[in-house]
Amino acid sequence: MGDRQSAILRDIVENYISNFKPVSSKSLIDKLGVSSATIRNDMAELERLGYIEKEHTSSGRIPSEKGYKYYVDHLMQPKEMTGEEVLKLQTILNNNSLVVSDAINKCMEIISDITHYTSVVIGDSSKNATLKQISIIPLDSTPNEDGYKKVVAVLVTNQGDVENKQVNVEGEIDLKELIQTSEIINKALIGTPIDKVNERLELDIKPMIKEVINRYEEVCNFFSSAFRDFAVDNADVVFKGKTNLLDYKEYNDADKLKEMVAKLEDNELVQQIRTDDEGINVYIGDETEFDKDVTIIKTHYHVGNEEGTLAIIGPKRMEYDKVVSLLNFLKQYLDK
Repeated sequence: MGDRQSAILRDIVENYISNFKPVSSKSLIDKLGVSSATIRNDMAELERLGYIEKEHTSSGRIPSEKGYKYYVDHLMQPKEMTGEEVLKLQTILNNNSLVVSDAINKCMEIISDITHYTSVVIGDSSKNATLKQISIIPLDSTPNEDGYKKVVAVLVTNQGDVENKQVNVEGEIDLKELIQTSEIINKALIGTPIDKVNERLELDIKPMIKEVINRYEEVCNFFSSAFRDFAVDNADVVFKGKTNLLDYKEYNDADKLKEMVAKLEDNELVQQIRTDDEGINVYIGDETEFDKDVTIIKTHYHVGNEEGTLAIIGPKRMEYDKVVSLLNFLKQYLDK
């Protein structure tokens, strides 16, 4: 991409972020000092390459996901933080009376207030927990009218956490085989981090029980679901500015508003925002795997025995430069 086309794309992205209005070639002429024909030709080429697109109700152009991504990767300059923003965050981070988790949550609340986006902190408490025991307690010996038997799965970790989960089991599954498999898991996987148990279920336990358990696939799926639920239920998820995202014009449509509210309340979906990547990474639209109309900027943190994910959720027309600067400041401070 040439310098002039880069300048046009940068201006379209930044104008659209600020105004939420398609950008016309006329608005770019004075800024760039070239003819309208040149601007139109460059915009047509940017559109052909997939960096901008036409909005149906206007003659102007808006950035595409590809355009936003190119802007973030090649054109964006991190925005310098104001003295007030730095002071607000430093005041919290230098407050020795706050435990690490409280300081992080308060800083993310401040970032949410500054940007008017939604922030989320996902703690990795299940990463520090290891398997001590899994037990199966049958409640029914015969299937009910729906064809299920009820059992209670009891999971105990090295940290003393005890999780009880009542589960419906398909009537064809022999409860004795569930108990037998739990005993095999206890011998083979004791001491395994909870978030790694499912990986070892697939690689180690399934081949081990294949010859002795009739419905070994269903039995493995049962235990996989139990361990996955435990990891989700025991993760610390803290939202700040949870409704901020809903204030943007993108959510004026009632159906889109309801859909986003449901996603923010879906703990398992929110868990998918988690990352182990130490960089400040930007995910736009479909690549968020959360919602096609949002951007998620996130990073992993590790302070002492605490680790997790810091994330900001906003519309695709997010102030990328500002959010990256704020998260980077917090990340660098925590890494000291």
